[in-house]
Amino acid sequence: MSLEPYNSTVREYFAQPDHAGIVENGAIGYFEDQGMRIRLSVEVAHDRLLRLRFQTWGCPHVIAACEAFCRQFEGRPVADLKQFKSAPIMRDLAVPVEKTGRILVLEDTVRSLGQAIQDQTFQN
Repeated sequence: MSLEPYNSTVREYFAQPDHAGIVENGAIGYFEDQGMRIRLSVEVAHDRLLRLRFQTWGCPHVIAACEAFCRQFEGRPVADLKQFKSAPIMRDLAVPVEKTGRILVLEDTVRSLGQAIQDQTFQN
């Protein structure tokens, strides 16, 4: 067992969060809980998630989880958001069980983003 609290993927994603930021004029999903805030923004075209970005206030595991989500879902169909589950990300990032609630906030934010995309689609 390693004494390092973060595995190599967490350290990589935390050190270089390629998707950190915001998509101007994009749909925004937002959720706040347990002293953390996650904001996801996306540019959508032809029912695809063209550009995903995140802003978050949380621990390195949460930042890495947001980066992992963006890397996995950017370019995919909007409908795939309904399939998002945090368990594979928690496994890949070796998130300790005591941080499960923090990572579940990402699931809530993804649902919020899906709703924001739907709302934006109906407004246009």
